[in-house]
Amino acid sequence: MFITFEGVDGGGKSMQMRRLIDRLNELGYRVVVNVEPGGTRIGRQVRSILLEAANKELSATAELLLFFASRAQAVDELVRPALESGAIVVSDRFTDSTMVYQGVARGLGQDVVRDLDRIACRGIRPHITLCLDMDVEAGLARAKARNTAGGATETRLDDESLEFHHKARAAYHELARQEPGRVKLVNADQHPDAVAAEIWDLIEPLLRPAMT
Repeated sequence: MFITFEGVDGGGKSMQMRRLIDRLNELGYRVVVNVEPGGTRIGRQVRSILLEAANKELSATAELLLFFASRAQAVDELVRPALESGAIVVSDRFTDSTMVYQGVARGLGQDVVRDLDRIACRGIRPHITLCLDMDVEAGLARAKARNTAGGATETRLDDESLEFHHKARAAYHELARQEPGRVKLVNADQHPDAVAAEIWDLIEPLLRPAMT
């Protein structure tokens, strides 16, 4: 099974993803983790270009292509082999992020994203996408506090305008409307334990018994 986590910045994706992975491991499932952009050695080099705050001159088209370059490497090196071996793959973002941020918020168009997805991913799609949803301003405040505390430099997208992030959130809601069977909006503006419980209620019915 291929599970992806999506959502606005500051929604707690990384923490909830780790909680789910830990629970799956405790139950005996073999889990392979992917992070976007990144996930592979080559992907991490691409990530440094994409998210570095100093790279403000990076064009929207170059950004789009770099995201798919990282994703193509992850599909070939990590995601496809893991799925073929019977593992559960859990990914921090996938093509939905590109559809939302570059296709909609950047205005490059969803058809362009779909065309590149066919080239880079060759039919690999998540079975379920957990979209952690919360107020944009609250999420960005969390993200900026985290970045400041950690001295982070991977803030280029976090630093975009409020309008950009509002467009992204609206696009996630539209994806959930278009694909309700796959894309599940999860209320991230509640206690982390409640968020984790909501996620588990969505995942547990999809699981096959763990191999022992």
